[in-house]
Amino acid sequence: MKPFRHDLIGNSHEPSEIFCPDASRPQPAFSTEMSAVQTTGTGPIRSRTALDWLNFLLADVQGGVGPFLAIYLWSSQGWDATHVGIVMTVAGIATVAMRAPAGAFVDWTVRKRALIVAAAGIVGAGAIVLSLFPSFWPAAAAQALIGACDAVFPPALAAISLGLVGRQAFTGRVGRNEAFNHAGNAFTAIAAGLAGYLIAPAAVLWLVALFAALSAGAALLIEPHEIDHALARGLDDNRSDEEIGKRPSGLRVIFECKPLLIFTAAITLFHFANAAMLPLVGERLSLGHKDSGSLFIAACIIAAQIVMVPMAILVGAKSDAIGRKPLFLLGFAALPIRGVLYTLADDPSYLVSIQLLDGVGAGLFGALFPLVVADLTKGTGHYNLALGASGAAWGLGAALSNSVAGFIVDKAGFNAAFLFLAGAATLAFLLFWFAVPETGGRANREKTRS
Repeated sequence: MKPFRHDLIGNSHEPSEIFCPDASRPQPAFSTEMSAVQTTGTGPIRSRTALDWLNFLLADVQGGVGPFLAIYLWSSQGWDATHVGIVMTVAGIATVAMRAPAGAFVDWTVRKRALIVAAAGIVGAGAIVLSLFPSFWPAAAAQALIGACDAVFPPALAAISLGLVGRQAFTGRVGRNEAFNHAGNAFTAIAAGLAGYLIAPAAVLWLVALFAALSAGAALLIEPHEIDHALARGLDDNRSDEEIGKRPSGLRVIFECKPLLIFTAAITLFHFANAAMLPLVGERLSLGHKDSGSLFIAACIIAAQIVMVPMAILVGAKSDAIGRKPLFLLGFAALPIRGVLYTLADDPSYLVSIQLLDGVGAGLFGALFPLVVADLTKGTGHYNLALGASGAAWGLGAALSNSVAGFIVDKAGFNAAFLFLAGAATLAFLLFWFAVPETGGRANREKTRS
């Protein structure tokens, strides 16, 4: 029997197969040979608690330099918007270049904890270099290293989570991961804002190094023998080693999966529109308030993180029931509205309040992205490679966003840049609405039953 797909308004019909891997035969929702720990989705308490803390602490390490670095270089070191954008783009390009290789390496290695420890250590060292040598070439070199290591964290965290709790509990675990990550972002934004204001602008970078060390400690508290590494790469369908060996290559899985390619295009446009908005708001707020720039950017981050936590919890609680697409569309819709609202006034309290919409978009995206990729690559054994490759594409969009927006600001002003980004966000919303199918919720249950 062919699986039925439910579209956004609930109508069922028989389309072409939207799930890419091995659609010719049914796949169980989770392995019947998993341990009791994985089947219940609880995981050992110590490892689950360590994973909570790892997500909390990595919030300041995983991309945490960016917004505060823009303020530090713009207001404290006298850089112009174009050079700030270029240095931030360097990190984005390095992340793009490393995401697919990092995902493939996470699929291959059983030393996922050590990978996180090494990457966190390099990010911490790079932050110290940025604080001590804030000229262009040292900053660009440090950003390249930070960007490359930033590619490691998403697939490694997703793999550890999937291998620790199992597919049945993965949605809830991802929601929990994102909730702790956003809570960590809010905490570190407060700490960084106060440190930058009361101690020195460079203190925000010292905090990155501190949290990198603490993140490494949290990663080492996860028990390695409790991670099912086959499950962590998406091999959860109980097939023989011979059958697994005949599966298509990772690149074939990616390029022959049309829904994954369209999904990747939509989220790339989303991040092209989104990535530069917060740095631009920070730069605008710091005009005439040189010493308060870190406080303003901290307020923006906190406002967004307050909303991101319940958004992540919502995904964990409801996306299996109602599907991924309605929630994703809500997140996509918030972005063009946010871009237009930034042009209407420049009062600090007004600009900070608009960041609540960033919490809706980013909060939903962060929790839904690994779930949709997991839906589309189930049973292939290349989950983390696909996660990294899709992340590389939208990372390129984010990297270009900073350079393009910085150029527009220098030539036409902040409002022109915000309207340009809002237009790109509108295109992303329309592409996702009309071209990306539902992958979870009722559609996934119908597939499992077929």
